[in-house]
Amino acid sequence: MSRIEAVGTAVPPYRLTQGEAKEFARTLFHEVFSDVDRLLRVFDRTHIEQRYMSRPRSWFEQERSFSERNQAYIEIACQLGEKAIRQCLDEAKIGVSEVDHLVFVSTSGIATPSIDAHMINQLSFSPHLKRTPIWGLGCAGGAVGLARAFDFAKANPKSRILLLAVELCTLTFSRRDRSKSNLIATSLFADGAAAVLIVGEEVENRSSTPVPHIVDSMSQTWEDSLDVMGWEVNEDGLKVVFSRDIPTIVRRSIPTVVEQFLERSKLTLNDISRFVTHPGGAKVLEAYQQALGLGEGKLESAQKVLRSYGNMSSVTVLFVLQEECKQVAKAGQYGLLSALGPGFSAEQVLLQWR
Repeated sequence: MSRIEAVGTAVPPYRLTQGEAKEFARTLFHEVFSDVDRLLRVFDRTHIEQRYMSRPRSWFEQERSFSERNQAYIEIACQLGEKAIRQCLDEAKIGVSEVDHLVFVSTSGIATPSIDAHMINQLSFSPHLKRTPIWGLGCAGGAVGLARAFDFAKANPKSRILLLAVELCTLTFSRRDRSKSNLIATSLFADGAAAVLIVGEEVENRSSTPVPHIVDSMSQTWEDSLDVMGWEVNEDGLKVVFSRDIPTIVRRSIPTVVEQFLERSKLTLNDISRFVTHPGGAKVLEAYQQALGLGEGKLESAQKVLRSYGNMSSVTVLFVLQEECKQVAKAGQYGLLSALGPGFSAEQVLLQWR
């Protein structure tokens, strides 16, 4: 089995409390919605206490062009990506020259050459490093990145694959967009980066304690659901699209999808002791808890990350994974890592601590 050797994370320096975000939204949206105070209650229901942004709040008080925001994305993605990678590889006690393959995941900005090429120059990776940039998966991207790294490691059992996810969601914000979707996005989204080192089964395991191994992965995409979540690309940049029906979809569809996935490994929900769930929002976590019949504390890591960092799109589930890796694990424990994203799709990764 391929295994996860280390996780590194990084956030930008500008901290925003949920109260500050709420006041910012009030200033922006009060002229559009006569019932703005009623709409602003969503900020109190997110269970988010603070988030981190790539630019100070004052920067967002002026209109910024798509080009200006995207240039900021490239600059800060390179900074946070390097920081997350260094933390990950330091924890794993290996150098960048030992990495064979770099998988890069992002959806909140555009760069060609992609950010992984920038990382090769900044960190002096091997010029023969394999690169796989993946764009457009949204909140599911972190889970999909792990699944693709797992596939690569199975095909090359002596290899080390580094997954880097960077999302700078706040830089997609446009003052011209006075829609309810943008107001909701202002209550949820944040910036961050995460790096995960996945190694093939023939790479020596030097850990004296159980670490998560990747057992299996499965993707699920529902037909006729393209409008549930994503970006609308217009002359002003990336406009957020998401449906208020996502919690309903979770309650209706996720139990069957999870059951089908676990059956492939002859497991049931009762065999899963750790849930590494992307915290898309408080309502989504509540829907997961209800749909899967999870007891109190089962989603504690996801709730903790949501409170402290908000929704960082693809990056968030990897922050949850890092929280789970910090905890003492018993050999043999199973974990289910899951996230939802545009498509509309669900990605699941089965873990076992060994």
